[in-house]
Amino acid sequence: MIVFDVTCRKGHTFEGWFKDGETFRKQADAGEIACPVCGESRVRKGPVAPRLGGLSKGREPPDAALAPADKKLSEYVEAVHQLKKYVQENSDYVGEKFPEEARKIHYGESEPRSIYGEASSEEASELRDEGIEYRRIPWPAKPDA
Repeated sequence: MIVFDVTCRKGHTFEGWFKDGETFRKQADAGEIACPVCGESRVRKGPVAPRLGGLSKGREPPDAALAPADKKLSEYVEAVHQLKKYVQENSDYVGEKFPEEARKIHYGESEPRSIYGEASSEEASELRDEGIEYRRIPWPAKPDA
């Protein structure tokens, strides 16, 4: 994993963990990276410092989601869990029908309400092209996963 400082178009900076630079680029191009402060999905990565310490042979890097090393990361992970809880308590889960339901609400075929669910990158791009507002949320895995 590699950690990048990511900055949204509104100037908020946050950390993002990615497999590699190409993974960051693909996710950024698809609008899959959202600022945790404002939800903006147009982002760029900041300068990257080389890793000088290295890891012992055969040793894996620590899993930050399971054992956060610093206070800010712990606070971020907790905030994401709180966001997930809020969305679940205040929105209707529509699963894989998210694109269809978002369109019905947008075009007045269904009553306006908060919904959440899943959409592929392609479906998300189509919604954006139609002018349908949504936010991608960095959904944490279940603690026992």
